Amino acid sequence: MVKSTKKSHKQTVLSLFTGAGGFDLGLEAAGFHHVLCVENDIHARNTLLENRPKWRLSEPGDIHQISTLEILKQSGLQPRQLTLLAGGPPCQPFSKSGYWRNGDSLRLQDPRARTLEGYLKVAEATLPVTLVLENVKGLIYSKKNEGLEYFKNGLIRINRKYNTSYEPTIIDLNAADYGVPQIRERVFVIAHIDGQHLITPPPTHDGKDGRPGPRSAWDAIGDLDGESFSSDLIPNSKWAKLLPSIPEGRNYLWHTPRNTQKGSEPLFGWRTRYWSFLLKLSKASPSWTIQADPGPATGPFHWRNRRLSIKELCRIQTFPDGFEIAGTYHCAHRQVGNAVPSAIGELIGLEIRRQFFNERVRRKLKLIPEQRDDCPQAERRGPVPKQYLALRGNHHEHPGTGLGPAAKKRDS
Repeated sequence: MVKSTKKSHKQTVLSLFTGAGGFDLGLEAAGFHHVLCVENDIHARNTLLENRPKWRLSEPGDIHQISTLEILKQSGLQPRQLTLLAGGPPCQPFSKSGYWRNGDSLRLQDPRARTLEGYLKVAEATLPVTLVLENVKGLIYSKKNEGLEYFKNGLIRINRKYNTSYEPTIIDLNAADYGVPQIRERVFVIAHIDGQHLITPPPTHDGKDGRPGPRSAWDAIGDLDGESFSSDLIPNSKWAKLLPSIPEGRNYLWHTPRNTQKGSEPLFGWRTRYWSFLLKLSKASPSWTIQADPGPATGPFHWRNRRLSIKELCRIQTFPDGFEIAGTYHCAHRQVGNAVPSAIGELIGLEIRRQFFNERVRRKLKLIPEQRDDCPQAERRGPVPKQYLALRGNHHEHPGTGLGPAAKKRDS
């Protein structure tokens, strides 16, 4: 068995694709010390510089341009000294939304999938005690799991070359089950240099077996609620005035022929739009997944029929209060939407310390919101404005995954 050379007094992390630091803020809360962050986006770099100036940023920030020798030099590490290599390569090549829209996605043929190669390059150079790769469920979604197989084969090659025993464990979790006020499913591929396996931590907030239920959007941002808000949060799409007619927690499907409840109108075909189209938060439930680059009619929208502020987005993503996102609203939204909820980074970091290093660490997460007991009733719906009533009709339903117009156009 290979013996690691970790330092017992300090758990170190080298972060790849750091972004705005969502996952890394969680690792920080779990007691990890950052030795280097590799991030190329200028807005994300500015966010890190403004909030965590002691976290060193690599030069250059592009993982494809910086050499492994420079990574070792700038991090001050020798091979086998690093506790944790962590990173979430861009997930678009493996996203389910691409499959829904086109019937498939480019996956490994997508140029952005080269980031898996970049991650493995750094893993081979540093030979960390532990490594964590975060991604969307699409990494292992459907029969075409080329991304995961590519990563596994890369670890096999490293094991043969350096006599290590990296054997990945796949942890598939929903952030809401652990107290994050957001439904957000993610996959973590975790491996230890000696072949140890990490056991998935049991849910703490799923409402089962006597455990508390999920934290709600109100728990996260209720103290920020108010009827006044900045004018730049007012939706400006052609569908904006339809939002007040949709109940909290619902989306455009409220206005489809399948819904016969009072106040609904058959304006759209069933599943002919993205799930996030005109999607609204419910005060009493976890937020829907925060997206990185939403369109003008893409939710989740606030229950007051407006866009969420950056501070509200950070709360839902469990960023610590006081952490400011650099850039315009659009740039900041993208950074926050691309992030892993910080509390999940805290969860994974604590479990790594507990299971791999036999450390006595707390189980309660510091970054999840406290439960509030003052959640008000849902907002009252408004009527459908006359300008949309001309859309009423017996609309066709979506034919199924991969069978929509975009997929047919692709196959023609």
